[in-house]
This record gives sequence, structure tokens and C-alpha cells, in this order.
Amino acid sequence: IYTCHTPVPAGHDYFDEELLGKYLGHIPGRLGISWHDFISLGRENPESNEKFSMSVFALNTCQEANGVSLLHGRVSQEMFAPVWKGFFPEELHVGYVTNGVHLPTWASAEWQELYTKHFGKDFLKKQTEEATWAKIQQLPNETIWETHQAIKLRLVEHIRSFYGEKWLHNSGDPETTVSILEGINPNALLIGFGRRFATYKRAHLLFTDLERLERIVNNPKYPVQFLFTGKAHPADGGGQGLIKHILEISRLPQFLGKIIFLENYDMRLASKLIAGVDIWMNTPTRPLEASGTSGEKAEMNGVLNLSVLDGWWYEGYRKGAGWALTDKRTFADQSLQDKLDATTIYDLLEKEIVPLYFQRDGKPYSDGWVQTMKNSMNFIAPHYTMRRMMDDYYERFYTKLAERSARLHADSNRIARELTEWKRSTAEAWDSMQVVSVECSESAAYISNERHTGDEETVRLVLDKGALTSDLEVELVDAREDAQGRLRFVAKTALTLVERNGSREVYELRFKQARPGHYKRALRILPSHPELPHRMDFALVRWVALQ
Repeated sequence: IYTCHTPVPAGHDYFDEELLGKYLGHIPGRLGISWHDFISLGRENPESNEKFSMSVFALNTCQEANGVSLLHGRVSQEMFAPVWKGFFPEELHVGYVTNGVHLPTWASAEWQELYTKHFGKDFLKKQTEEATWAKIQQLPNETIWETHQAIKLRLVEHIRSFYGEKWLHNSGDPETTVSILEGINPNALLIGFGRRFATYKRAHLLFTDLERLERIVNNPKYPVQFLFTGKAHPADGGGQGLIKHILEISRLPQFLGKIIFLENYDMRLASKLIAGVDIWMNTPTRPLEASGTSGEKAEMNGVLNLSVLDGWWYEGYRKGAGWALTDKRTFADQSLQDKLDATTIYDLLEKEIVPLYFQRDGKPYSDGWVQTMKNSMNFIAPHYTMRRMMDDYYERFYTKLAERSARLHADSNRIARELTEWKRSTAEAWDSMQVVSVECSESAAYISNERHTGDEETVRLVLDKGALTSDLEVELVDAREDAQGRLRFVAKTALTLVERNGSREVYELRFKQARPGHYKRALRILPSHPELPHRMDFALVRWVALQ
């Protein structure tokens, strides 16, 4: 199985053939294949001079493939469609398993103690069940709040102690530094943002309208503070520029102590930050966030998410358990989309998030806020643990792979050898197959691509298979153009083998049209074998136009 972790081009390695030959030139001989056959496994177009793609090679040498969230699975189908040109992206075997996080690692000690006490000592065995987490709803709001505040206070103390001396040492103005350290307020709404500073993660989004941001963070009645942290790849100048930009803004007088950047981002800081803030913010460029796990880690600690509906949050968001920016793009121009998303964030903060957090009604906490925390833990957290992720991998992929591997290797690899020989003979004879005739009723409808409900239609295909002995699948495929003019798969219907005479075969389909509208239609022919795990495993395809 090949698990793809990113749709970002920089995450997929390509190598020149000369460089590949220097290090892997001996491999084809060991495999019993030619250098051309080997290098072709890493090219979308095997007869071209394309660079060798590690991802394409993985797709061509693995039975299964998956993305790391539902949305990323769909994006991966689009991204990998050129590898299997006879199929639409929607048909590909590329699946998904949404990432999860290891709860015992990322849930703070205080929360784990609470979970064990109130959910039961066998809580970890039942961590993927909503019914287990539903017990959080019965706990007093005060208990939830005090647990969170204890962790939040520890984060504040860590920042003061760990960064205080360093900031004082590097600062030309100790008085300002002391003011910042003392100004970190455990009673403020703390919003965290921590990740690798790749440009698509849009760490700059919050700073699109500095005047509006200034009003939010300098409201004396409702204090709000932002904690940023992260690192950029040494070769990523854009990411490094974002960090520099945030640091410069954090040093402006109006943002001193309100926008704080924490250096030396590592697992130790991450564990404190994701558990100690009130909100975890994520603002990726849709749909480039394959999954993202920092928000899932926050979930395990009752921290609420404010994120674009991308990656795991596309599936995870529940109304009343966090906040979301739509997954839909309004503007093709990314700069305009950034401004719109920034405005949405400001609106959410001013109109929903900040008022809810400070709606105390004479208490030290907001009942509405704590209820949102409970909803988040009850309805979201159980679905994003490592345990659930592993269950999915076993159910969707690992068990299937193990069973097929055992079957192929049984009896001295008998089935594997038979399948290999079938593929070889089928590939050699494939081009000898000829289309004798295609007959369609309602020919006017086929020419105009217009379908009417209730129309009775017949499609008849006559083939001369020549030297080809393989069984075939013949199907009528409907497709429709989307707004960008790309053909999108709609449906397929199998034709039935109704006559066989030597190498000549006749396939037929009679049906009543049940789906009105404008479609493009064609026939597709594929070789068939019961031991193929899926169609892309042997992607010989012949398309036949309907006239």
C-alpha cells in the first residue's frame, strides 16, 4: 500500500534518469526486466522522457493507495488520474484513511486522569466510541473548566520561565520584555497557531487587516492573545519570510504582548501549546491540507478548533463544537480569497467566539463555552484517535492485502504465476482485437447527447477478438462536462455477452433511460480476470465511440 501524505507538488520527488541509473542501474537485472520497463514504472507516460516520479513508481508497484483524509482521497484521485488514463478520477481505487493521533501521547495528564476516573479504567479500549465520550456531558461545567485552566496556567508559566530569560538577554529593552511576560494573561482568550511554516498554510492570514486585528486584541473588556510558533524548511524562503513578517508585527506597539511568537518549536512546546490554549486555529489554502493532526491533538484536550473545512476538519467539524470556514472557493484569485477568509475569521471572532467565551453571567467561566468543549470531546474526539485510524487501515487495506498475499503465494505461487502469464498473453494480443460494428438505437439522441426519461435504448457491439483469449468487460459509460469543461464520470452499465462464434463476440444492452439530461456516452472494453484486485491493476482499456 502506498499512503500519500500531501497534494503539494514539492512533496513528490522526481529524479533524472541519469541520476537514477547511477544508483539503481543494477535493480532491473535483479528483477528480470529491462531498464526501459523499470524506468517506465515511474512515468505517467512510459514512452516519454519524463523524470522518474517516486509517487508514480509507488502507484505502479503497490496494490492499494490512499490519502490521509476523505477530501485528500478525492484530491489524490484527481492528482493520480494521469497514471490510469482509461479511467475517470472518481473510479480509481485510491481510497483514504483519515489520520488520527495517539491519545496517550497528546492528551495531557490532567485530562487522562479525568477520562480514566469518569469514563472507566478500560477507557482506552473504548476510545473510538461516542458512547464512551458521552459521559463528558454529565460532568459539572466547573470540573471541565478547572481542568482546562490548570493546563492553561501551566502553559503560561512555561512561556514565562522558558522564554523569559532568553528574551531578556536578547532584548534591548528589558522593561518591555518584562511587560510582555507579565502581560501573558491566563484569563484572556488564548488562540494558538503552530505548524510547519509552508506558505500554503497561510500563517499570514490573520494579519490581512491590522486595524481590525488591533481592535480585537486591544479590547480591555474582552482580552484576546495569539500565540504563534513553528519552523520553516531551510530551503523554504517563503516560509521563512512569513515568520519574519509575524515577528515584525508582534513588535509593533499595538501588538506587543498580544501577538507572541514562540521560538524553538518542538514536540515539548507543541504538547503544552495544543493543550493550553482555548482555540486552535488552522488556515490552509484549500484543498492543500492533506489531513493535519495538530487540531486533532487539541481535540484530545478539549481545545476548540477554528479552521478551514479542509483536511481532517472537513469531516470532523460539527456545528456547536467548533468553528469552520467553508471549503468552497469564492475567488480564483488567491489574494482575494485570502482577504475573504481573513474577514470571515474576524467576523467569527467578533460576533461569535469572543462573546461566547466571555459570557460569564457572574461565574468564572462561560457555560456556553464549556458546553461547546463538551460537544467537541463527545462528538469529534473519538473519531480522530490513532486507534480508530489503525482500525480503518486493517478494515480497508491491511486485512485485504494479507489475505490476497497468502492466496497468491500458496502452492508455490501458483495463482501469481497464472496471473502473470495471463497478463503477458493478454497484453501481447490486445491490439489484435477489432471492433466490427457498433449499433445504437435513438441515434439522434446520441448525436445530441440529450437523454429523455423513458426512452427505450439499445446498444450492440460486435468484436473480433483476434488472438485475444481473455474474458472481457464491456460497459456503457456516461459522462458530463463540469463548469471547467472537464468530463466527469456519471455512471456505467454493463453490456451482456449474447453471442460467441469463434473469435467473434456480440455484446448487447437494452434499457429504459432513467436519467434525463445531456451526457456524453462511449463504450469501454477491459480485460477481465477473477484474481485482479481492481481494474487499475491491469489498466488495458479500449474506448469505442458511439455514432
